[in-house]
Amino acid sequence: MLDLAHQLSQHELAPHSRESDDHEPLLDEHGHVHVLPQSARAVRAIAEAGFFSTVFDEARGGLRLPHALHAGAMGLLMAGNMGMASYVLLTVGNARLIVNFGSDAQIEAFADPQIRGHTMGTMCLSEPHAGSSLAEIRTRAEPDGQDGLGARFRISGHKMWISGGDQDITANIVHLVLAKTAGADGKLIPGTRGISLFIVPKILPDGAANDVSVAGLNHKMGQRAMPNCALNFGEGRERPLGRAGALGWLVGEIGQGLPQMFQMMNEARVAVGLSGSVLAARGYELSLAYAKERIQGRSAGGVGGEQVAIIDHPDVRRMLLSQKAISEGALALTLYCARLLDEEQAAAQETEREAASILLGLLTPVAKSWPAEWAQKSLHQALQIFGGAGYTRDVEVEMLCRDNRLNPIHEGTTGIHGIDLVMRKIRRDRGRAFALLQEKVGVTRTRAAGRSEMDAGAGAVGEAFRHLAVCVDRLISEQDERRLLANASLFLDALGHGIVGWLWLDQAIACHQAIEAGAGQEDLSFYSGKLRAFNYFAETELPCVALWTTHVNAMRDEAASMRVEEF
Repeated sequence: MLDLAHQLSQHELAPHSRESDDHEPLLDEHGHVHVLPQSARAVRAIAEAGFFSTVFDEARGGLRLPHALHAGAMGLLMAGNMGMASYVLLTVGNARLIVNFGSDAQIEAFADPQIRGHTMGTMCLSEPHAGSSLAEIRTRAEPDGQDGLGARFRISGHKMWISGGDQDITANIVHLVLAKTAGADGKLIPGTRGISLFIVPKILPDGAANDVSVAGLNHKMGQRAMPNCALNFGEGRERPLGRAGALGWLVGEIGQGLPQMFQMMNEARVAVGLSGSVLAARGYELSLAYAKERIQGRSAGGVGGEQVAIIDHPDVRRMLLSQKAISEGALALTLYCARLLDEEQAAAQETEREAASILLGLLTPVAKSWPAEWAQKSLHQALQIFGGAGYTRDVEVEMLCRDNRLNPIHEGTTGIHGIDLVMRKIRRDRGRAFALLQEKVGVTRTRAAGRSEMDAGAGAVGEAFRHLAVCVDRLISEQDERRLLANASLFLDALGHGIVGWLWLDQAIACHQAIEAGAGQEDLSFYSGKLRAFNYFAETELPCVALWTTHVNAMRDEAASMRVEEF
C-alpha cells in the first residue's frame, strides 16, 4: 500500500503540483467550478487504486486497513500534491461519518458512492459571520416530511471556506451541513443545542439538481489545487419538489450535529498535522539534495583550495538537522495518533480502548497544531538553505511554505486549540489524560535505562515532563480564566515539545536495538542519523519546555491586561 501511494504521488500528483498552483480552479459564468484536468485525472487514479475505500469494512468494499497505515499512505500522497490528497481525506471522513451515524438507506445512497471514489464529500461548518464560533451559525433547517432516506428538511443559508465545495472531477458532491432547527416559537434554537447535521447532495437521488450554488471562490495563498468555495443553500435557483430550499436528510437525531461532526473534525485535525509533517519532510529532502550539490565557499579553517558543497558548512548542517528533528518528530506524533485511533477501535481489552480514546483526546489539539506551526519553522530553514533561489517560484520550497501556512488556520486556529487543550483536555478532566501520558513516558524511559549513550536524552525528556506536570497542576488550580486563556497557546507548544521528545526517545531505543543487532552499512547510517536528530532535539529544543512552563506558571497577562488604546 505504501509503495502504491508512493508511485501515485511520484507519477500522478507531483508532476503537476506547480501547474495546479499556478492555474487555480475557475468559476465559470454558469456557476460551475473547473479544476486543472491533470488534477481531475490524478484524483480518479487515486480512486481507481482504492484509497477511498481502504479503511472501510470488507462489506463496504474496503480492506479494513489500519488507520496508521492509511495515514502513512495519505502522507505520501500529500507530499506529491496537498490539494489532491485533500479530496481523499475529506471524502473518507464524510463517508465514515455517514456509515457510523446514518441509516442503512443513507449509507447506500450517499456513503457507498464516496467509498468507491465516484462521489466526493465536504464538511460545511463555518459561515461568513461566524467562523469558528459554530454556536452562532444561522443556516436554517425546516422540516419537509419523510421519505425512504429518513427525515427530510429544507436547508437555507450560507457556508464559507468549503474545501472542494464544487469541482468537475465527479458529477456529484455530498455536503455534510451543520444547520439549526427552530424551537416551538419558530426561532432558531440558540447556542449549540439546536445544531443538527444534514446530508445535502449537489445532485439528488432522482438526478435533479439540488438548490446548492457557488457564490464565489476564495483565492488562497497556498494549497491552490483544491477549490475553496462560498456556498449558498436554498437561494431558489433550483426548486426540488417544487419548493425553494436545498433538500437535506437528517443524520441521527435533532441536536446531535456537533457531537457527530466532531468525529470528522478530529480526523481532519490530525490530517492537518500530518500535512504539516510531510510538507516539512518534503522541504527537508529538497534542501538536503540542494545542499549536497550547491558549490559555494570553502571549508572552515581552510585557506584557498577548491570550493565545497554548502553541506560542508556547519550552519547549513545545523539547519538540516533541525529540519530532520522537527519533520520526523512531527510525523511520529501524527502517526502515533493514527495508531491510537486503531487501538481505540480494535484493542483487545476495553481498558486499552478507553485509554487510547483518552490519550487521543488529549493529543488531538497538539497533533493538529504543533506540526503545522513547527513545520513553518522547518520550511523557513529549508528556504534559507536555498538562499536567493529559495524565494523564487523556480524552487518548490517557496510553494511549500505557502501551502503549509494554511495549516495553522485549517480546522481551527492554533489559539483555539490551545484553549481547547487547557480548558477542556486539562482542566475539565483534572489532568487524568495527562497522568496517563506520563505513565507512557515513564515506560519508555524505563526501557532506555541502562543505556549510557541515552542518559542525557532520556534525562531531558524526564526533565521536560517534570516541568509539564507542575504546569498542569498550576493550570488546574488557576481561577482567573483570562490568565488561563492568555497562556494556553504557550502551554500547547510546551506539551507538543515534550510529546515529540518522548516519541524521539522511543525511536532512539529502536535505533540502538537495530544497531546492536548488526544493521548493515546503509541501514546503519539511517539509524545513526535518527539518533543524531534525537540528541539534537533533546539538547536544543527540549530545554524550551522549562522556559515556557515557567512563563505559564507565572500566569503573566501582559497582553491580556493591555488596554486597547495602548496598542
